[in-house]
Amino acid sequence: MAGTSKTAADGNGHDPATAVFITHRNLLFTVAYEMLGSAADAEDVLQETWLRWAGVDLGTIRDQRSYLVRIATRQALGRLRTLGRRKESYVGSWLPEPLLTAPDVAEDVELAESVSMAMMLVLETLAPTERAVFVLREVFDLSYEEIAEAVGKSQAAVRQIIHRARAHVSARRPRGVVSQTETRDALAAFQHALETGEMGHLLDILAPDVVFLGDGGGVKQAILHPVHGADEVARLLAGGFERIRATMTVEAALVNGAPALVFRLDGEVDTVIALHVDDGLIAGLYSVRNPAKLSHMEHATTLRR
Repeated sequence: MAGTSKTAADGNGHDPATAVFITHRNLLFTVAYEMLGSAADAEDVLQETWLRWAGVDLGTIRDQRSYLVRIATRQALGRLRTLGRRKESYVGSWLPEPLLTAPDVAEDVELAESVSMAMMLVLETLAPTERAVFVLREVFDLSYEEIAEAVGKSQAAVRQIIHRARAHVSARRPRGVVSQTETRDALAAFQHALETGEMGHLLDILAPDVVFLGDGGGVKQAILHPVHGADEVARLLAGGFERIRATMTVEAALVNGAPALVFRLDGEVDTVIALHVDDGLIAGLYSVRNPAKLSHMEHATTLRR
């Protein structure tokens, strides 16, 4: 490729620029996804990052990983502002695009928390630059110098931004770190209640202040506004029990690093419900039905820090 260092291809026949990009591809996708909450947009960021990376002279790059993250961050920031305008006209609640993930994501506690539906929704409340700075520092542990170059700010400004973002997230982030066993137990109880229609069992596992969010994107039927409280959420779910049992199959899966339920209609993914569990009770239910957001539910997505 024009502009790249003229060194030998790697063992797989890739030129140096391609080999480096492939090495860091999963990291770059994870950075973009955590900033955008959209796998489709993250894939577009990867493509844009590659186009810019392909023209770089590798001999002039001191830290290839940092340079690639900088490109991806700048592309994601541009998209984040565009995505914000799209969300303003979105029908109903907007939820992050769910990803089927491998067990190794769940084993990385910090990564799993950062891509959980509950945490991704907290990140949605940050301004674009705040979100980028928070993600790069708190999740990927980049230096202030690297972050400053990525977002086009001074290091002093980045330190102020991260301080502000930490305080904002701390006030809103999910309480505590819940074990995978605790989440799986709550999920199994929730699935049992759905499959049997036993309301008493459902109320036993819902936190008093549980919230249910639905995302149909105006394409599939979904609640347009959040539903709060155990009684209200239980009634909402009970209304859909019969249809679910009559028409859909339900299976447990790892979604965004945590156990979730996947509902299939005629073999196709129809709905994904992710859970946020707090102190053994379900504190959040996030139901994604928008078909445009379900394309990453057939094959596991590899996320890396």
